[in-house]
Amino acid sequence: MTPWERKLWYEFLRTYPVKFQRQKPIENYIVDFYCFKAKLIVELDGSQHFNKTNTLKDKIRTEKLEEFDLTVIRIPNNEIDENFYGVCEYIDSFVKSRINSD
Repeated sequence: MTPWERKLWYEFLRTYPVKFQRQKPIENYIVDFYCFKAKLIVELDGSQHFNKTNTLKDKIRTEKLEEFDLTVIRIPNNEIDENFYGVCEYIDSFVKSRINSD
């Protein structure tokens, strides 16, 4: 795991009341974090994800994962550094909206 993945895992997702898995294989991909109950994938993106080639690869990857009725949210690493609590609130809000709508 990257430092940003470790921070999100150990300081938030590991003890989150709705279970998340880390480094979860789904089809031919390994996603950063996966919540079965919310059908949610959380991907943390470093700077390499923001060039034209990798942006296209991420778009294709997201589309493939969405074919399994999953939602993918992408969070830049710098958001973990600069707005960690905001990231946690965003994930929490998203999870709650998904599990409360069922």
